[in-house]
Amino acid sequence: MAEYALGDALKMFIDNSRMKNALLTVQLETVWEELMGKTIAKYTEKIYIVHGTLVIKTNVAPLKQELQFQSNEIKLRINEKLGANTVQKVVIQ
Repeated sequence: MAEYALGDALKMFIDNSRMKNALLTVQLETVWEELMGKTIAKYTEKIYIVHGTLVIKTNVAPLKQELQFQSNEIKLRINEKLGANTVQKVVIQ
């Protein structure tokens, strides 16, 4: 049986479990204001990641339009902060 460092074993466990999306969402919520600024964070109702798709919910129409316009930049910022290909797609609701 192969031996792994504790950190590597935990990463493998999380990557292969259902907890991965929940953990990514918690990490994202922690850095959202830092990445997007106070105003956007204030008017964002909910953010979460499901199977590589970032879902951003807001009821502010101009913000929806701005987020849609910046979706590629948002994806790049989050992937830089959380890891290589965490987000492949951004959906604004």
